[in-house]
Amino acid sequence: MAPDRGPPSSAATSFPPQSSSSPLSQNADDDDNDNRLLRHAISRSTAFEPISQEPDAAFLRARSEQPQFTLRALLTGLLIGVLIAFSNTYFGLQTGWISGMAMPSALIGFTYFKALRAITGRLAEGGGGGLGRWMGGWGEGFSEVENVLVQTVAGSVGTMPLGCGFVGVVPALEFLLKPEETPESASTDPGIVQALAVAHETGGLRLPLSKLILWALGLCFFGVVFAVPLRKEVIVREKLKFPSGTATALMIGVLHGGEKTGTEGEMEEHVKRDGTRRRRGDGGDEESEALMADASPPAAQESSEHDDSEQREEAIGIKEDWRKQIRLLTNSFAISGTYTLVSYFIPQLHSIPIFGPHLATTWLWSLNPSPAYVGQGIIMGPATTIHMLLGAVLGWVVLSPIAKYKGWASGEVGDWNTGSKGWIVWVSLAIMLADAIVSLGWLILKPTIWYGKVYGPPFVHGVREKGLRRHLGELVRDPKMRGYSPVDLNDEPTTAVNGQLSKSTSNLLDEDEKEYDAPPDHLIGWKTTLFGLIASLAFCIFAVQYSFRGMISISLTAIALLLALLLSVMGVRALGETDLNPVSGISKLTQLIFALVTPANSPNAVVINLLAGGISEAGALQAGDLLQDLKTGHLLGASPKAQFYGQLIGSAVGAVVSACVYKLYTHVYTIPSGLFQVPTAYVWIFTARLVTGQGLPPHVPVFAAGAAGIWACLTALRIYGNLIIRQPSGAKGASWVPYVPGGIAVAVGMYNTPSFTLARTAGGLLAWWWTRWKGREETPMIVLASGLILGEGLCSIVNLGLASGGVPHL
Repeated sequence: MAPDRGPPSSAATSFPPQSSSSPLSQNADDDDNDNRLLRHAISRSTAFEPISQEPDAAFLRARSEQPQFTLRALLTGLLIGVLIAFSNTYFGLQTGWISGMAMPSALIGFTYFKALRAITGRLAEGGGGGLGRWMGGWGEGFSEVENVLVQTVAGSVGTMPLGCGFVGVVPALEFLLKPEETPESASTDPGIVQALAVAHETGGLRLPLSKLILWALGLCFFGVVFAVPLRKEVIVREKLKFPSGTATALMIGVLHGGEKTGTEGEMEEHVKRDGTRRRRGDGGDEESEALMADASPPAAQESSEHDDSEQREEAIGIKEDWRKQIRLLTNSFAISGTYTLVSYFIPQLHSIPIFGPHLATTWLWSLNPSPAYVGQGIIMGPATTIHMLLGAVLGWVVLSPIAKYKGWASGEVGDWNTGSKGWIVWVSLAIMLADAIVSLGWLILKPTIWYGKVYGPPFVHGVREKGLRRHLGELVRDPKMRGYSPVDLNDEPTTAVNGQLSKSTSNLLDEDEKEYDAPPDHLIGWKTTLFGLIASLAFCIFAVQYSFRGMISISLTAIALLLALLLSVMGVRALGETDLNPVSGISKLTQLIFALVTPANSPNAVVINLLAGGISEAGALQAGDLLQDLKTGHLLGASPKAQFYGQLIGSAVGAVVSACVYKLYTHVYTIPSGLFQVPTAYVWIFTARLVTGQGLPPHVPVFAAGAAGIWACLTALRIYGNLIIRQPSGAKGASWVPYVPGGIAVAVGMYNTPSFTLARTAGGLLAWWWTRWKGREETPMIVLASGLILGEGLCSIVNLGLASGGVPHL
């Protein structure tokens, strides 16, 4: 379970703010920043179409002529994605949090090809011969659309540990099922028979690797295919913001600034010349512009020479800047990797008693100074990490001592079953459910209200004039609303005059405004989409039935898939509007619904509940992940078809890699343990037990209900605040919204031990200090966070080898 791609600092603008402000208000001015972001993009001349603006036909046509699906971009994306998958499995088993790493993936891909080109340049100068020419061909001409493919493929591979359930559902099945919760099955498959026999004796349903790979492959495709028909609606027509996707597009554009060649460079120069003419001709006619141009050729020549000089200086500055960024990435990777290797031999580094030995050993208040968790905090941003810290204080300072001293959780604090650690997780679960229900409920209610205001008055008017039966008959025979374009639900609805809809320029597209999309040969056809959706759904049913034969029926699997598709639509809309894909809430909502369709006395009830939630989470995650990437590609003119096939390949590779990496970790390490606490797995199993009729610990219902009520109100308040239009800027979202604690962040802070939360909070505050207080660009922070996360994630593979070899700790 991740903090669902909440609004991290990485989704903000990548240039320095003008003044310092509270760390909680880091993202409060996102809409205000859009104009500055656009000016920044134009000033750097990163594209002939301003980044974060909707592309026009000429832009998309020019970009479509570039190579879209290249072997080098695919392989680079796969390699980066595999490294991220290793990291995400490691961190996911520790805290349940994973990162899609979209911006770091794009950054690493760009850095790789830029470094490769620099190396080949030196080889060529030093007489490198054929090797230099071959490597030069591999590194030359790396474009924005290839960079988009790299980050698309890398993200699809890297998110599979969460998408296939290897940090939540699968550990819950393998390690947390009680013997009495072991499902019944009439299967004669040797692997299943053996797994059930062990489960009846010791608990836990541990399936062989082949079954887990098939399960993962079954989950990884249908969400990707289902996202394709949603693209036209949410990206091209409604133009939802998808803040992280837009920010990634901006960063890729800025990275490639000053390196335009060929058609793109020519078109940029054309736009520059056209823009100069427009600026020079303000307030005059074409004749006066011509006279002014003829009268001053020397000045124009001097200006051209001055521009060339400025461009040369800017190119030198960019080159030097990226040398610094590469050094920062390398150094941060080395520091984090060194810490990871040292911490293997000195495991006490994972828990430093900064508040004293008593609080550390009794109440678990210690610090894990992991550079990777600091990096995660940088990416999450200050608002999210401070809300997590609030959750840690509420859970581990207030509720945990109460439950302990009142005797409601009499065991050791760190015990999931008898201690206050397991007691407070129920409260965090209630907060998550409340947040999910209110948020998803608003996504349903919002269009209902909008369309009610738009079409309600005309319908009432028609019924009054013609009668209900006649009016309904006319609507059935001729349901089309001619002359109306797609609408934006964020705008005020149209008005009705005498029962007739009237156009409003604030919410309907002008007749001359068109929806520009990629050329037809770069779009995914409806036949491919339909066949792919049917095939992926059928394959998912087969994979689930074969992997868990006799434990869940085909009909229940089909219901889980239907729920996954429906809830994915709401998840995608939430991601597009708020940058938050509530996959954890969607999965819990599915578990809640499945409690109603599964007999409570079924011996397979808990397993069915877990599997259904896992299917739903996979669909929502995959659909949201692809659409976020498609938004990036749309703004930069990348081929949706190339991204689609890249996502499919990446998902398949990620499914296999994630299953293998998961098995490696669970074979070498004890799960659960102090290092790998699998908190998300406990949340999954506790939810399944709750909704299937098992009781709650003492006094949990009162506290859980109170917390759910409070956070339902706070979530509603955040929704209301995001609807407010600030004056006079016209920016959307009240400035106080970041100060209202988000339910998911607070819940994550509660069910994770404070050691991880403290490190993340330090990272969030570091990001705030750098970008808001110091007023610096955010790019170095992204580079620093990428190096810190990947350094520990990858060097943990070395630790894995040391542990499997029995190398002792000091």
